[in-house]
Amino acid sequence: MTITGIITAIVIGLIIGALARLVLPGRQNVSILVTILVGIVAAIIGTFLASAIGVANTPGIDWIELILQVAVAAVGVTIAGSLTSRRR
Repeated sequence: MTITGIITAIVIGLIIGALARLVLPGRQNVSILVTILVGIVAAIIGTFLASAIGVANTPGIDWIELILQVAVAAVGVTIAGSLTSRRR
């Protein structure tokens, strides 16, 4: 993995994590760092799922892949929020 790949993963993770927080109702008690990390992991898992069902390489914007990534990130932010709220 190159430095460009790492920077791209962070940027995509930030965007995916932010989108996940937007689709979730209410307030999430997770930091921006956790949101980015969840977004990065969700982007990887969403891409893997899109590849597994055969929709990863489509002409134009990969909307199905993006929806999968945001859905996985929303689940991840929900889990992270529930883990954080238990500690407090």
